[in-house]
Amino acid sequence: ATEPGFLSYSAVVLVVVLVLIFYYEPRYGKTHMIVYVGICSLMGSLTVMSVKAVAIAIKLTFSGMNQFKYFHAWIFIIVVTICSILQINYLNKALDNFNTAVISPVYYVMFTTFTILASMIMFKDWASQSGLQIATQLCGFVTILSGTFLLHKTKDMGNSGSLRGSATTHSPRETPVFINSGSGRSTNSNL
Repeated sequence: ATEPGFLSYSAVVLVVVLVLIFYYEPRYGKTHMIVYVGICSLMGSLTVMSVKAVAIAIKLTFSGMNQFKYFHAWIFIIVVTICSILQINYLNKALDNFNTAVISPVYYVMFTTFTILASMIMFKDWASQSGLQIATQLCGFVTILSGTFLLHKTKDMGNSGSLRGSATTHSPRETPVFINSGSGRSTNSNL
């Protein structure tokens, strides 16, 4: 956690999150879900890394090497707490302003992406793996991304306007995905 690569990643994440919170969220938060999801996903990557560090500290403490006498363990506990609170706050804001069916897959993909990136930097996960193992992991990740995209794109297939109480149907181009044009939780005007 104290290596330059991870410290650089953490600094970039914190700067981006602060810009999102103080500049973009007041201006675009209620109309662009990517602001809230970005905050949650970036903070989530730091949360996962900190939780893993705390878990390692607990494991070492139970094996006889008390890690909680060092300030690093307490810093990670504070980071977990702050990041978790921020994630919960901004995820709730996203769910209040946008449809859950849109927020969940986008959050899942962004959270997974940033967590994998942070894990690669902090734990150097791929340093000891063969090219085949790395390619297999990348294929799995692309499969997850593709599946999430397809689920989102096909969620309304087969639903006609008459089944949903509306006489008109809208093309997918008229349904905003990353912006909220109206009030309430739904981004689809015919829901």
